[in-house]
Amino acid sequence: MTTTEAPLRYAAFTSDPEGGNPAGVVPDASGLDDAEMLAIAAALGYSETAFVTHRDDAARRFRVRYFSPLAEVAFCGHATIALAVALAERLGTGDLLLDTPAGEIPVVTGHDATGAVVATLTSVPTRSRPAVPTELEPTLRALGWSAADLDPALPPHVAFGGNEHLVLAAATRARLADLDYDFDALAGVMREHGWTTVNLVWREAPERFHARNPFPVGGVVEDAATGAAAAALGGYLRELGQVTGPTTIAIRQGEDMGRPSDLLVDLAPDDPRSHVTGRAVVIGQGL
Repeated sequence: MTTTEAPLRYAAFTSDPEGGNPAGVVPDASGLDDAEMLAIAAALGYSETAFVTHRDDAARRFRVRYFSPLAEVAFCGHATIALAVALAERLGTGDLLLDTPAGEIPVVTGHDATGAVVATLTSVPTRSRPAVPTELEPTLRALGWSAADLDPALPPHVAFGGNEHLVLAAATRARLADLDYDFDALAGVMREHGWTTVNLVWREAPERFHARNPFPVGGVVEDAATGAAAAALGGYLRELGQVTGPTTIAIRQGEDMGRPSDLLVDLAPDDPRSHVTGRAVVIGQGL
């Protein structure tokens, strides 16, 4: 195993090391093969770890792959934010371009009013379509939900923002808070349909959502913050006609699992992409 720097550990979409979604970051993975990257991701135990397999610091362009403890994934938003903050702390803030299996992901880094580094990723073009009964019914069974638990104003969709996610909107905050699902059954449904997470949301206000993201296909019960699902949610809202002008959606995630996270999604009706913003804070180094 050849890497010039030990894995970094960041919490993304937070400024508190006790909050956010932890991610691994390997800034130089050029000497690692697939099995070694998977082994590092498994040893870290986070939902995803970002590996920079090729870097051009002068051009600020980086080839990135993402691994969960069980498998490679095409794109991960919270690990992208963590990586972008780590790179900005080392190279200075500015624009970055990430080449990922899902496509090119531009990222802008800068400082907020407190001096903390903030990163905004631009997703690949999003898309969204209504979920069909053969997708919805087994998912509800695995979750222990019924159709009556859903918000009729926000219909179930399969949405894409780099990965595919089933979006289910709960009718109440209490329904979202009470998450106790069949891990193996939900993982089976998700593998059958190629979903990365199930994006469970509750709309508190037109531009504020609460979210939870089961991730059994990655070997993780739940993600505390999911940038890719946030990007997909933006595409979902645009498809529903709920983005009629420049719009910023605030998403609160991780609260019910004790790791509160805050994600901002900027949307425009004529732009198929989502722009997802968050902070990240270092929580350690090494396995």
